[in-house]
Amino acid sequence: MRIIAGRYKSRRIVGNPPARMRPTSDRLRETLFNILSDRVIESVFLDGYAGVGGIGLEALSRGASQVFFVDQSRKAGELIRSNLEMLQVSTGFRVLKMDLGVALRGFVASGAAFDIAFLDPPYAEEAFYARDLESFGNQTLLTENGLLVLEHSRKMYLPDEVGKLRQTRNLKQGDSALTFYQFERGIE
Repeated sequence: MRIIAGRYKSRRIVGNPPARMRPTSDRLRETLFNILSDRVIESVFLDGYAGVGGIGLEALSRGASQVFFVDQSRKAGELIRSNLEMLQVSTGFRVLKMDLGVALRGFVASGAAFDIAFLDPPYAEEAFYARDLESFGNQTLLTENGLLVLEHSRKMYLPDEVGKLRQTRNLKQGDSALTFYQFERGIE
């Protein structure tokens, strides 16, 4: 894996992910960041189910002001920290070793909100998708113009609306898909 663009362009991401971890492909990452474009600059970014941290590292490379990496795996946390050290990144991030559901409750309690939240649960864990969509749809976890992006199996159906979120885009690439949600004014 490598960083595709920005400050750390072409730098390799080191480390072998744990056996059950499925990093987002370079191609899908490039597609995602082409869509996000300048939205990433100065954003507060959540990389949920971060794995080796490829999405969050790409966001830092492209100008995100703050990236929260959340993964419950100890090995994932070590890989993220190794990559941050290798890139000589010392500020603008937090690595949280915990379940994303617990992290989201903490973010709500502290009043944290994200401009962009990217979640990539294990494809087989459909309950995680439902739980996380409910959290984002019914809590204040996104800024007013914030964007929630979920990576999932192209075979998985995600609802058009959840709480105050409305699906705005679904893009399929290979066996994977990206589904985008935004806050919808007027939905109660």
